Amino acid sequence: MSSYQGVIVSDPWLQSQFTQVELRTLKSKFISVRTQHGRVTRDDLPLVFAGMKAFSEMFSEDEIKTFLGESNTDMGEEIDFEAFLRLYLDLQGRAVEKSGGSRSSFLKATTTTFHHAINESEKASYVAHINNYLAEDKFLKDFLPIDPATDALFDLAKDGVLLCKLINVAVPGTIDERAINTKKVLNPWERNENHTLCLNSAKAIGCTVVNIGTQDLVEARPHLVLGLISQIIKIQLLADLNLKKTPQLVELVDDSQEVEELLSLAPEKVLLKWMNFHLKKAGYQKQVTNFSTDLKDGEAYAHLLNALAPEHSTHSTLDAKDPTERANKVLEMAEKLDCKRYLTPKDIVEGSPNLNLAFVAQIFHHRNGLTDSKTTTFAEMMTDDAETSREERCFRFWMNSLGATTYVNNVFEDVRNGYVMLEIVDKIFPGTVNWKQANKPPIKMPFKQVENCNQVIQIGRDLNFSLVNVAGNDIVAGNKKLIIAFLWQLMRFSMLQLLKNLRTHSQGKEITDADILNWANNKVKKAGRTSQMESFKDKSLSSGIFFLELLSAVEPRVVNWGLVTKGETDEDKKLNATYIISVARKLGCSIFLLPEDVIEVNQKMMLTLTASIMYWSLQQQESASEDCEISDEISAESRKNETGLSGETSYLAVDSESSKTEE
Repeated sequence: MSSYQGVIVSDPWLQSQFTQVELRTLKSKFISVRTQHGRVTRDDLPLVFAGMKAFSEMFSEDEIKTFLGESNTDMGEEIDFEAFLRLYLDLQGRAVEKSGGSRSSFLKATTTTFHHAINESEKASYVAHINNYLAEDKFLKDFLPIDPATDALFDLAKDGVLLCKLINVAVPGTIDERAINTKKVLNPWERNENHTLCLNSAKAIGCTVVNIGTQDLVEARPHLVLGLISQIIKIQLLADLNLKKTPQLVELVDDSQEVEELLSLAPEKVLLKWMNFHLKKAGYQKQVTNFSTDLKDGEAYAHLLNALAPEHSTHSTLDAKDPTERANKVLEMAEKLDCKRYLTPKDIVEGSPNLNLAFVAQIFHHRNGLTDSKTTTFAEMMTDDAETSREERCFRFWMNSLGATTYVNNVFEDVRNGYVMLEIVDKIFPGTVNWKQANKPPIKMPFKQVENCNQVIQIGRDLNFSLVNVAGNDIVAGNKKLIIAFLWQLMRFSMLQLLKNLRTHSQGKEITDADILNWANNKVKKAGRTSQMESFKDKSLSSGIFFLELLSAVEPRVVNWGLVTKGETDEDKKLNATYIISVARKLGCSIFLLPEDVIEVNQKMMLTLTASIMYWSLQQQESASEDCEISDEISAESRKNETGLSGETSYLAVDSESSKTEE
């Protein structure tokens, strides 16, 4: 396995301005220029910076050159990596000034590297949630309850156990807890394994983690840790806000067309719709459109609770003139419904969106006020078979893991306007989408949706996808079979391209399914094991033994054979399948399958699992090769600069889960 030192710079302030993912990406660009030209000068930077998304839409290459020349007219001056970072920050400051906005991470604007202010109310709420849900955990109970007034939360998060356990609270069974390293004192390898398992599992439940690396969690950067915890808790609280989990939600709509719209809504939008449904019945005239300003005065809460819990109804809440007093009465009434007090009257009055959303979700869980009167009317709309549902889930989380602007809540509904498909294609194959011909949502006219989908299909044909008699209309119509078929080809092609781009294996040749199959069998055979697979639909794979032997072959210490069963009974197969997925994620594989996919030998998922293990294994060879090259470069520079003129003290070591990160 690779080193976990990360990229270190000598100036602590400079180090604090970037996540490890950002540092590795910038380091990679710096070394690429140095490898190409032998050294890095200011004159090299305009082209490099102009190619970054953070600057490409703000400045031309000539403008960047002018800025760089203002501080030093000698553009031929050689610079080290720290100078490179400072120039990057300076240019980003100019971008902020030009846009009139605030600085944000160049990898993902949803989590900024520059704003480190911690919302203490949110932190206290998350701590209360953790103390409540993990109080009886066998390992963590020795460390709980956490005091929200201290940094104990971040200290506890450093070994990765807390975050892994929290993921299992949000989506039970996501992580096989046998795969978590839970010793009292973990070594760096074990800590990194926990964080790798955490990040890959977080992606597998729908979290966006494109700008967080394992080193950031090892260092427990507060804004990144809280951001991840916030996403995990939100997924838990909103898990039932869909028709499959809560079919009674159909009461919120009047006809089948509205049911389709309900299926496509994000969970928080469903929550707002539910809240307004009850408020309208209660005679409340205003429409609640957000979890912030519309809830500040507490009136909507008072009407909602009076409607849902008439046995606790009181006019004193509405009669209160002071918003803080009314908010306090709202919380007192909610406690009678067993809703934990995770927010304060101040949080309501100040309009905290995250905490208000959590509070409304809690009310929904304890008293949703819906009936079963209409649930059978639209039951036929929820007839997806188990395999289709699992595949939809897999593709949804895979699509969201790519970091596109649009978040997918329901694949079959969200892809119908074609736009999110164009975003996903552009993420995988930059430059293939003609954005001038794309129609951005909201799209009212059906033919505009067809135009988007036609472009998606044409790109698929250009990539030699099998799309016989398939047209954009099929996607607009929500043809589930064809949508799944297209997404599978897109995922498979992306996977094969990643393998092809690894120079240590393919030398640029096309990779086939047969190549992946042969690689896996040879790897297991060379490790002295006897199992083999004839194909990706080989029924013997259901025992899980082959994949455990493959994982052990690529990293001998990652499988604890004392936990492995023979895989003969259904229960044993389930134990092995669950363990396989967690061990693969712990190793560094980004996978989205479920244990049932292994047990039932889903051919598509078996291919993705094998390919992910293959990619990780070959990537280690690639990283080791690059590390040697970089070490040689640094050694050469050290010899060249024996007089002490070299100012660069950083070193690039790529973590297993942090391969090439998009700008």
